[in-house]
Amino acid sequence: MSVKVNLHSSHRQYTGNRKTIEVVGRTIGECLNDLVGRFPDMRNVLYHRDGTLNNLIEIYLNLESTYPDELKKPVRDGDEIQITLMLAGG
Repeated sequence: MSVKVNLHSSHRQYTGNRKTIEVVGRTIGECLNDLVGRFPDMRNVLYHRDGTLNNLIEIYLNLESTYPDELKKPVRDGDEIQITLMLAGG
């Protein structure tokens, strides 16, 4: 099953400046594992050392928030995952 991952502009440096990547998986977590398997530098961007999702990362599936339990959400062929970065500051 093919799923498209749309990357935040700050993450494209880890994927050869690609805006989108085709991945495979049955859940968002499996799709992100496929992404990290192909682009290992994305691991430090997406995950904490303990393997949990970085709290600055927001995941959307077909433009809808996947919070909570983002990594367990099922995906279907043709779905699109958006990886965004929450900005903080004042």
